[in-house]
Amino acid sequence: MTQKRFTRTELVTRLVRAGELEVSGADPVEAATYFDTEKFRFHGPDGFESDFPGLTAYFASVREAFDDRSIRRGIVVVGSDRMACQTWIEGTFVREFVQSPVGPVPPNGQRVVFDLLNIFRIDERGRFVEEWARVDNGNLLRQLGAVGG
Repeated sequence: MTQKRFTRTELVTRLVRAGELEVSGADPVEAATYFDTEKFRFHGPDGFESDFPGLTAYFASVREAFDDRSIRRGIVVVGSDRMACQTWIEGTFVREFVQSPVGPVPPNGQRVVFDLLNIFRIDERGRFVEEWARVDNGNLLRQLGAVGG
């Protein structure tokens, strides 16, 4: 049996949809279909490492802390079994954010933008197997009101 070869457009569509589902929480079952839930590994800033349940828990904490959430993808590069993109996740900070880079942070009512660079490794079924994400934690913490400046 041969595996389906995904076009660039199909992979970008999958990337956008997976992000929308994680940020909205609208359909966790569908969201999981975009990932190899057993092998998935996340590599984040400052040595933060996680698996798929950990990524799901992180997005649950984002959904809990922020109202009026949205996600946008910028430049997307696709090559072989990798994708890279710009990502902006934003929302209004209205409840405690328990998974900030410095632990729980009380809300400040401000609009917060997570400005990320992501690289994904994709398997032959078009699922995300690995993700590397970079964000300027200093900027994020300033927006959260967790540091001066």
